[in-house]
Amino acid sequence: MANKNNKQQKTKGSKRPYIVGFWTVFGIGLLSVVLIFLLASWGAFGEMPGFEELENPETNLATEIFSSDGETLGKYYSENRTPVKYEDLPEHLVEALVATEDERFYKHAGIDPKGTVRAAVYLGTRGGASTITQQLSKLLFTEQVANNTFARILQKVKEWVIATRLERQYTKEEIITMYFNKYDFVNQAVGVRSASKIYFGKETKDLNVQESAVLVAMLKNASLYNPLRRPDMVKQRRNQVFVQMNKNGYISQQEKDSLQQLPLKLDYSPQGHDEGIATYFRVYLQGFMRDWIEKNPKPDGTEYNLYRDGLKIYTSIDSKMQEYAETAVKRHISHLQKEFDRQNENNKTAPFRDLEQDQINNIIESAMRRSVRWKAMENEGKSEEEILASFDKKTEMSVFSWDGVKDTIMTPRDSIFYYKGFLQAGLMSMRPQTGEVKAWVGGTNFKHFKYDHVKQGERQVGSTFKPFVYATAIDQLKLSPCDMMPKNRFTIEKGKYGNMKDWSPENANGEYEGMLSLKNALAQSVNTITARLIDKTGPEPVIDLVRRLGVDTEDFSRGPAIALGTADMSLFELVSAYSTFVNEGVYVKPVVVNRIEDKNGTVLYQHIPETRDVLSKEAAYVTVNLLEGVTQNGSGRRLRGTYAKDFDHYKRGVTGYPYDLKNPIAGKTGTTQNQSDGWFMGMVPNLVTGVWVGAEDRAVHFPGITYGQGATMALPIWGMYMKALYADEELDVSKGDFPRPENLTIRVDCNEKNKENQSQPNNVPEEIDF
Repeated sequence: MANKNNKQQKTKGSKRPYIVGFWTVFGIGLLSVVLIFLLASWGAFGEMPGFEELENPETNLATEIFSSDGETLGKYYSENRTPVKYEDLPEHLVEALVATEDERFYKHAGIDPKGTVRAAVYLGTRGGASTITQQLSKLLFTEQVANNTFARILQKVKEWVIATRLERQYTKEEIITMYFNKYDFVNQAVGVRSASKIYFGKETKDLNVQESAVLVAMLKNASLYNPLRRPDMVKQRRNQVFVQMNKNGYISQQEKDSLQQLPLKLDYSPQGHDEGIATYFRVYLQGFMRDWIEKNPKPDGTEYNLYRDGLKIYTSIDSKMQEYAETAVKRHISHLQKEFDRQNENNKTAPFRDLEQDQINNIIESAMRRSVRWKAMENEGKSEEEILASFDKKTEMSVFSWDGVKDTIMTPRDSIFYYKGFLQAGLMSMRPQTGEVKAWVGGTNFKHFKYDHVKQGERQVGSTFKPFVYATAIDQLKLSPCDMMPKNRFTIEKGKYGNMKDWSPENANGEYEGMLSLKNALAQSVNTITARLIDKTGPEPVIDLVRRLGVDTEDFSRGPAIALGTADMSLFELVSAYSTFVNEGVYVKPVVVNRIEDKNGTVLYQHIPETRDVLSKEAAYVTVNLLEGVTQNGSGRRLRGTYAKDFDHYKRGVTGYPYDLKNPIAGKTGTTQNQSDGWFMGMVPNLVTGVWVGAEDRAVHFPGITYGQGATMALPIWGMYMKALYADEELDVSKGDFPRPENLTIRVDCNEKNKENQSQPNNVPEEIDF
């Protein structure tokens, strides 16, 4: 018995060193781990975020542009991130995240011990150990993942420490929200809201369960699980998310099985600066914001960053009206372009007309020198000879066409000729009473044609200037639309109003006999009567009126010929000036931004209307009454559907006809020399819309007046746009009469006696207008 006890004691004694050794190693290991974590928390392995950084982690937030009806028009960003609140995350999105990425999320304090041990034992083959909080820590504070193993282990330790701090700092709901807002879903979709809009065309709160599962599937590795590049792989991963949701009790087996059978559906809506609606407007707004930022620093004196500070810009643009406007422009210009190309088939200098070869060469070389290619090669140190030679070497390129972008091979010089041949357009729509700009279309395709034809471009305005002459005469002389004037030739002699020689304008239709009321004279755009009026008022009072209507008149010619629209103006200026007529003589400065807020919703800017009295109510109303005559008896009559549809030029040029608009409309067409510009300005009581159509160069135009006049080039866009607005009753665009002032002293209701001796143009369609 004693021998047996001795043997047991010897056995225990022989094991004791191993037991002691094990616990010593374990203790040292545990202490080492604790020490490593302590050292990490003290910043021994690199700077750790302090309390303030944890409270306000640095995040690049996109500035978001909102329409007046609450839709997102676009963003300015270095990272396309717009945050959402937890309450805007659908329940199934949160459930899919927790089930797939961190099943014990609500039970741990930042680190999942069970998951960590499992990952260590099985070397990650049965799932990773990173919790949602750890992943958030990595997103927030690990700028670049280390390549070597030791450095990555130290980064992991720091992430664990930060994760525990985040758990103490934030609620579980806040951690989930921050994670979704921070994650980069690729394709310019940073954060779940951008991802929802880009991949599914909807707000995050409107996602269905299968869409939520796709986004959660991408969290494993968004570059690898990119639904645009690897849809089959993403679908498999999405189905695994459904498995995890079923496993954790969020969906039933039957729901899982049915959801897994659904195809992967995307509604890809890229949010690049060239995509979306109101692209030209957004570029103008960018300049507006730069000016505002320069003049309005933050409380600490630093400047707001348009691309990182998450500003919210609430604009006057109505998203529906903008879409209707863009549709009308594209529909008409794509149709009119076919006729324009047809008429250029036998033009040896196409797309140019009326130019010598050396003039054409100068235009092309000027375009070459302004091109991106020229500037890039110049920056590379290439000589002028090398740069010029490169424009004559054929190269592969993708070019715009109305049938879609097409791949082709041509020289850069030929591509300039190609692009010069496209017609362009501009449209601006404004509420005259408030100055709010509701639609802004600066061109046909922003990606290929960057020039804005609303504010940036100034073109000769033609007959759209005549209402300013009439308004001045009415205001000064109390003339009535019923007053009669002769159509015969009229001359303002040399020396008067600074004339260098006699000025004798001609009528477009060649008619000079008979009398016309002022209403019909404006409707038919009779130049000789306009000349008589400016002779009565003088050019300076007309120019002064136009200046008070918000137009920059510094470069205007001061001679009487300005009455026929020789001045260059922007569409922006014309629309705001015409709006004063509708707004009873009160000019309201156009507004594009109603309010600016910071990322927390603090109001930084609130628009205050700027107004001034320009005309009496009576003069403004009489001018509108005159302009109603244009759509009743003049070049705007085709809005009423009173012309035959079988005219060839209606089929080939007047898109969307008939318009059949029966409500009161005041308007004016305009056509410039050589048909380089076509205009239509149209007004109803609560909306003024202007349209311009032409080419980039004034030497690119229709050869004749039939297609080159404003009634064919521009009016169809207005007609289709207004027809769409009236079909959408929510927009509340007026069909009523223009407000008539009380105690009107100028006669506007012309009876039959006033129509005596009025003549109509012979052998020329009524819509011709200069």
